[in-house]
Amino acid sequence: MATKIRQAKPTLATVARQAGVSAPTVSKVVNGRDDVAPETRARILAALEHAGYQSPLQRRSAAEAGTVVEVVIDVLDSAYTVEVLNGILRFAAGADVEILVSVTGPAPSTRLGPEGRAQRIVDEGRAGMIVVTSAFSEAQLHAFRRRQIPVVVIDPLNPPSADVVSVGATNWAGGKAATEHLLELGHRRIAYIGGIEGAECNQARLHGYMAALMAQGVPVDPHYIISGGRFRRDSGVAGLKALLALEQRPTAIFAGSDSIALGVLSEAGRHGVRIPEDISLIGFDGTTQGEESVPALTSVAQPLEEMGRAALRSLLRQARGEVLDSHRVELATQVIVRDSTAPPAD
Repeated sequence: MATKIRQAKPTLATVARQAGVSAPTVSKVVNGRDDVAPETRARILAALEHAGYQSPLQRRSAAEAGTVVEVVIDVLDSAYTVEVLNGILRFAAGADVEILVSVTGPAPSTRLGPEGRAQRIVDEGRAGMIVVTSAFSEAQLHAFRRRQIPVVVIDPLNPPSADVVSVGATNWAGGKAATEHLLELGHRRIAYIGGIEGAECNQARLHGYMAALMAQGVPVDPHYIISGGRFRRDSGVAGLKALLALEQRPTAIFAGSDSIALGVLSEAGRHGVRIPEDISLIGFDGTTQGEESVPALTSVAQPLEEMGRAALRSLLRQARGEVLDSHRVELATQVIVRDSTAPPAD
């Protein structure tokens, strides 16, 4: 009769002997404490990896307690966030994963602080965290990495470190394709109304817009580039007001999000500006709100639900200890032509 030989699980004492330190010092590193010298921390982390030590969170059995993933979002009042969340929830249902949603507001809550929030994830036995668009600081992400907590960031406003897994769309290519669509219709006076000026996705869409213009020999007019400050309707309202005040108005507008485009659309009606007869309009996101607007919005569609699925899939792979092929997942965008774009009247 064959006998199964079980390999003893490495303990903190085992790792401590290998690293030449005390077990309490190893415990500090495992729990993400700061009061350990960098050289000692590096030696202990190497010993932990060599021994194959897993924290209590990593050893937690899904059969015993289930897998719980926290999803952090800024607000839940945008179609973008709702569709990303739908993708996460639908994948979670098939994977028997429980999703806990936290809403932080415009910026992540600092009540617990980076260390406190990360330690709460460990203490409550969650498998990891998905962050949707929030501008999490490097200190906050570092607190998670020190505790070996899987984190995936969707469409980060600021580019994360190379070792943080992020999911997004081909923003530069999408911005270029949006502008090329307007150029192909015959427009040459094309404006861009963006969101948060320093956001990585906004910069990529803006640079795609500029690349398309320059490729066709169309000068980039700085008066036609408006920074909205947010990916919200009010950015579109303010942006259109600024463009209508120009001596030479644009004949087409590329909005950095569908929400911005819908703001443009509503403000255009107040000024008697017809879309697309007077000004063509294209958005970015491909949300159902844009599809249902009047006129129906031409938009660069992001695969929002697939982005949510990809984020949860990547996080669960990390939680299982798998090595990911890439820490950056970019999904293709596509221009969906509807009723808000047409050739220029002149």
